[in-house]
Amino acid sequence: MKVTPMRKLNLSRRSFLRASGVAIGLPFLEALQDRTAAAESSVRHRMVAVNVGLGLHAPNLIPTSAGRDYELTPYLQVLGDLRESFTVISGASHPEVGGGHLSGKSYLTAAKHPNSAGFKNTISIDQYAAEQLGAETRFGSLSLTSSGPGLSWSRAGVEVPAETRPSRVFQQLFLAGKPQEQAAQIQRLQDGQSVLDLVMQQAKQMGSRLAGRDRQKLEQYFEAVREAERRLTKAEAWEARPKPHIDVKPPQDETDSTKIVECMKLMYDMMHLAIQTDSTRFITYYFTGMNQVPAISGVDIDYHNLSHHGKDPAKLAQLAIVELEVVKAFGNFLRKLSTNEDGEASLLDSTMVLFGSNLGNASSHDTKNMPIILAGGGFKHGQHLAFDQQNNYPLPNLYVSMLQRLGLETETFASSTGTMSGLELM
Repeated sequence: MKVTPMRKLNLSRRSFLRASGVAIGLPFLEALQDRTAAAESSVRHRMVAVNVGLGLHAPNLIPTSAGRDYELTPYLQVLGDLRESFTVISGASHPEVGGGHLSGKSYLTAAKHPNSAGFKNTISIDQYAAEQLGAETRFGSLSLTSSGPGLSWSRAGVEVPAETRPSRVFQQLFLAGKPQEQAAQIQRLQDGQSVLDLVMQQAKQMGSRLAGRDRQKLEQYFEAVREAERRLTKAEAWEARPKPHIDVKPPQDETDSTKIVECMKLMYDMMHLAIQTDSTRFITYYFTGMNQVPAISGVDIDYHNLSHHGKDPAKLAQLAIVELEVVKAFGNFLRKLSTNEDGEASLLDSTMVLFGSNLGNASSHDTKNMPIILAGGGFKHGQHLAFDQQNNYPLPNLYVSMLQRLGLETETFASSTGTMSGLELM
């Protein structure tokens, strides 16, 4: 007997059954799903987070008025063509997160007191998302940095190693090894899993003889091993699949670290390619700054020293030159995303891009009033959300909104009190 596939009914959840002047609303049926909801479920939501470790001078970035009719500040003027694609957020910070530069550890985790002796970090929002959604791409996430540490932290509070070289990022994303090299890599992955199996077996035997805090520590160790196993299994599965082919030459790393404009451009280019090829949907980038004079015309004082300006007019003038280049690089990244199609929208429409700093006032190492911009992701932008400068709004509320935008059913993250007030979807 020939079976004819059932046609999808061209109806919505607002459809009715009508007879003899009586209208009866239909119950929820899979065949009658609202087409807009179906389209929404097919969107690949992504998230990028960028941290400027030496701060962003607030008077040059944050508008003086709230709402949609704010006047563009000097830094926002270079983003003027993107005005309707981003929201400026002021008067927000992570509750009980101090520690000056050490607060960079908590930028995406909101873990309290990063400067305390017994500090133990928590999971960052990118890794929280990657745990549940990262299996859909070759790389669950990418952690990038200009130098030193990254922004990503596992559930066990362990820093995820960050890559500093664009050439290495390109190699991971697009270059396939020779057949024998691929076979050797698969064997190494399998060997790693075998070792983990043995370690887990031994640990379980030890666990039967432990109690109290020791057992709790061992459970945390178990979770770390399980996470490693999941990563190894996923890596083995993807190793057999071809990497994306792109008509782009591999980048040449900039060896002069003072050329920060060139270094930022290279890394942003890799981030764009990673998103464009759907190699990953979660990226973090820590632009840490440096104790050197950046190779930018008009600057002759080292960047870190400039960030500690003490309101010196000469330092502020040079700091503005440097930070303007940082914002320009961010803007160019957004423009690339906005010009790439992603279904019926652009990559920027499906990608939330968080940009800001863990320091509200880098000159005094103050972590209050963090300067934040959220771009893309399908939110109603074009506004300045101005919260209380003295009694800051909890920034983790933004993270809850971002995680929910990814489709994750979570009501809390770190010290959040809900979703971000004033931030709405399109």
